[in-house]
Amino acid sequence: MLSLLLAATLASAPTAAPPWQDGLDWHGVHVSMQRDSKDAYTLAWPFGQRVIPAPPLRVDSASVLFNGLYAMAQDDLRLDSVTAIRDGAFDHGQPIPCHCFETGLKWPYVWTRDLSYSIDLGLWRFDSTRARNGLQFKLSGVRVPTAPRGLYVMQDTGSGGSWPISTDRVVWFLGAQHLLNDQAFADKVWPALQDTLAQDRKYAFDAAFGLYRGETSFMDWREQSYPAWTANNVTFIAQSYALSTNVLHYQALQLASSLADAHHEMQAAGAYRAEAAALKQAINRHFWRADRGMYMSYLGGDGTPVDTYDLLGISLAVTSGVAEGERARQTLANYPSWPAGSPIMWPERADQPIYHNRAIWPFVSAYALRAARTVNDPARIAHEIESVMRGAALYGSNLENYELLTQGQHVDEGKLSGPVVNSPRQLWSVAAYLDVVTEGVFGLTEDGKVEPKLPTALLPMLFGPRSSITLNLPDRRITLELPKQRTGNLLVADHIRTRGSTTTVMLKAVQVNAAPLRTGAPLYAPAAPAAPTLTAAGDRWQVSGEGKLQLYVNGRRAGTIDGHGTLPRSGELTCVSATRVDAHGLQSLPSPATCAGDVARVAGNWPRQWIAPASGHYRVSVDYRNEHGPISTGVTAAVKMLVIHCDGLPVQNVPLVMPHSVGTQRSTYGEFSAPAHASCRFALEDGFNMSYLQHFAHYTGGAGGIDGPLNDASIDDLLIAPLAGETTTP
Repeated sequence: MLSLLLAATLASAPTAAPPWQDGLDWHGVHVSMQRDSKDAYTLAWPFGQRVIPAPPLRVDSASVLFNGLYAMAQDDLRLDSVTAIRDGAFDHGQPIPCHCFETGLKWPYVWTRDLSYSIDLGLWRFDSTRARNGLQFKLSGVRVPTAPRGLYVMQDTGSGGSWPISTDRVVWFLGAQHLLNDQAFADKVWPALQDTLAQDRKYAFDAAFGLYRGETSFMDWREQSYPAWTANNVTFIAQSYALSTNVLHYQALQLASSLADAHHEMQAAGAYRAEAAALKQAINRHFWRADRGMYMSYLGGDGTPVDTYDLLGISLAVTSGVAEGERARQTLANYPSWPAGSPIMWPERADQPIYHNRAIWPFVSAYALRAARTVNDPARIAHEIESVMRGAALYGSNLENYELLTQGQHVDEGKLSGPVVNSPRQLWSVAAYLDVVTEGVFGLTEDGKVEPKLPTALLPMLFGPRSSITLNLPDRRITLELPKQRTGNLLVADHIRTRGSTTTVMLKAVQVNAAPLRTGAPLYAPAAPAAPTLTAAGDRWQVSGEGKLQLYVNGRRAGTIDGHGTLPRSGELTCVSATRVDAHGLQSLPSPATCAGDVARVAGNWPRQWIAPASGHYRVSVDYRNEHGPISTGVTAAVKMLVIHCDGLPVQNVPLVMPHSVGTQRSTYGEFSAPAHASCRFALEDGFNMSYLQHFAHYTGGAGGIDGPLNDASIDDLLIAPLAGETTTP
């Protein structure tokens, strides 16, 4: 590992063009790679070296660096291949037998999203047994006799007590879909897919928006990517909608329709296809931001657009087919990059340390590379390949992440220093390098087709004076041969010849029209303002805030104020949030919302009664306290189902989520309808949380684990408010 001295050098030294043949130069640091007569490699840098044993699988190119880093990725994978895993929060930190992949040197456990993304990035090719074993470790039955039976994918411990604040556990199916050739495993995937999707549909799907609620996938350190005020209140996150998580649900629904077809369940197949099509339409309707030409990272629960973007969500939208045609090309082209690579989110936060903020993550770079191949973007393809290679070469391992501006593994900036956590041989970074070679350079796709899309800018590194390069994989050998004419910016397949397990591809050069990398974007977003205040002034609300602000009212963009302004006042619910806009036109993250209106508070024993004053739609939530764990982790988010019986209407169900809280907070909300003067009865029924799964009987890091399941909160008033423009008095 490089010392802090090297990190300082990286931050201050001038840039030099890397040779990329037997090494590279970056910010004054020279890294070299040598191969000996026994096909072992030595990677050396000013403060250390790593000896890499001869790999079981070779790549034969003109670049010793490229070849040696492929060997290093295999060696990192060997070190991540274990017979037992451990984590301090499970079984008191004792080893748990598992012939699987651990997550990294500093993360010797199996986490749902890390493993699933790693498998999808190609680890299924290198050790399918360990891949399946790890995925099966993340499946669980139910340990609560009164809860619905089923086989579910686990959402790991996380924000506010885990699922359904975080709902990206469906990424498990992204990995599992590659391993269905094993019938015993496939027999578990199908019921787990049906049960998990049904549960998410019940508790996390919002029919009004047509989207699934929940946190951005993998960016789960909330202050890094969500407003700072969510540090101690994650209800906003539980209520919101994330691009990445919705695309993962779209892909899971597509898999469900395919498996239903395979099981000759035609009605189910049709239902899943319809749900997938509707979700794709909803994603494009709500997340696309035309003025930026990109898909937003997340939306507020009322639909408030948030001027923030993440590379994983955008890349998944492109590779899944959710983003098509010009939108797919535009969203990737408009996402900014820096010389070291592409940030996982943009714009950055000036008040947060480096981790998700102001960082490059190789596994996300690998998905961006896949997206760039999808839209035939040679500049982005080359940029992501070089970024992943450079990071691995500079630090002698496939690290978890790097600082954006320097690609440093640690930059000292006082309280903003980081990356705060960084692990060698991080599994999804290892998978990223292997995928850079397998698909990024040699073009081997998940369905076994060979479709190279190789930028001509990489020819000096990969081919040098050679006419061909070769990759060896566990079950096949691929050779790429250069054409004589190389006019163009992208090499694609011209002729493909397969004999046995050997595929030879004669390349041809084509010229594609692709925008250059966006390299001049501003780095930081402005700081979010405090919540605006609302003061009644006759038939208007007097709105006050700090300086010039952009207002959002009930999720819709409204006017701007400079210190003060007014809005129409009625008895209906009015929720106002605000953003700052900087000189570049970038908006901050939103402030907390200030809500006003005629809110009814209903107390007493359950079931509770209320008389509707007018016909229309109402928002309902509860005040609660959930002190069963810290905001940052656990499995005891309280999940209940509010069952509403109003005279003259069918029963209405509203899921309520009560994350771990600091004192009394507000739950997530839902909507219901009521006729004027109808008597409505509200019953609160048990829902489901992660502590109900058998697997979490091994959880020793907090409540809801070894001491038994726990799905509880102290509930105060039921709050009911008429929605703006939705109620009519008879």
